[in-house]
Parts: sequence; structure tokens; C-alpha cells
Amino acid sequence: MNVQIQKNTLYVGGLAEEVNELILHSAFIPFGDIKDVKTPLDQATQKHRSFGFVTFLERDDAIAAMDNMDGAELYGRVLTVNYALPERIKGGEQGWAAQPIWADADTWFERQQQEQEMQRLQAEQKAAMQVAEDLHRKKMAEDRDGEKDDDTETKTDDPMAVAEAEAVKQTI
Repeated sequence: MNVQIQKNTLYVGGLAEEVNELILHSAFIPFGDIKDVKTPLDQATQKHRSFGFVTFLERDDAIAAMDNMDGAELYGRVLTVNYALPERIKGGEQGWAAQPIWADADTWFERQQQEQEMQRLQAEQKAAMQVAEDLHRKKMAEDRDGEKDDDTETKTDDPMAVAEAEAVKQTI
């Protein structure tokens, strides 16, 4: 199961009943600018469920807060601070049921464009390889033809070759 971790959102567990979003914000603000603080409520009691989420603007701030606040004490309770995992939405492991059909349209178009670009580049590369291969074959054929021509020229131009050929003719 491949779960993408939100690196600037932290899970804060072990919160005391007295802790609210303002106190949680105050405890984590020394580490950097905070984008959001949430403490999910229990539907029956309307109190938080002893955990919350703190989202920082910068990833480095979240790392600093996690390093310093994990195992720290707040209102007499020891905190557990980790990277937050994305919320699971009913109707699908990836949450597809709660998303509109066009939710990934932008990424789909980007993927299509990237795929088309890859296919175009592969076709260009294949065509270039074919041209290079054809040129190589043509050069090899010319070299072979050139060697044959060289052999015949050598035999007629070289006086030793002519003398050897005449000697062979006389012996036969």
C-alpha cells in the first residue's frame, strides 16, 4: 500500500482535554509559520479526540517541530508527533468516491502531454538511429566495393603482380 505522506502536516497525539486549537497553535508557533490547526471532535461528546493536526507553511518548520515536540509534555501529557497520513475517505482507498470526476483532469492532461512528448522523442530517436544505420551500411558497402576495385587496380598497376600472372600463364 503506497501512502503519500504530507510532509508539512503533523499529527499530534496524546492531547489533554484542556488543550484546544489555540493552545496547540501556541505550543507549535515557535517552530515557524502555521497554516492550520485542527482538533477533530468526537460527534457524541463534542470534545476533541485527544489528537490534532498542525500544518506548517514550510516543510523545514514541520521537521523542526516534530524533532522538538515528539515526547514533549503539554498539560501533563506526553505528546506523540509524527507526519500526518492522509485521511481515508469512505468509498475507496484513494478517496475517489468523494472527488468530482474532473478532480484529476489537469494531471490527466499533463500525463497525456508527457506521454505524447515521450512518443514523439522515441519516434525521432528511432528515425535518427535508422538514418545512422543506413549511412553505416552504405559506407560499409562502399568500402567493400572499394576493396574489390583496389584489388583489380593493384593487379594491373603493380609490375610484380603482372609478372606473377604471366609466369602462372606460362606454366599452364
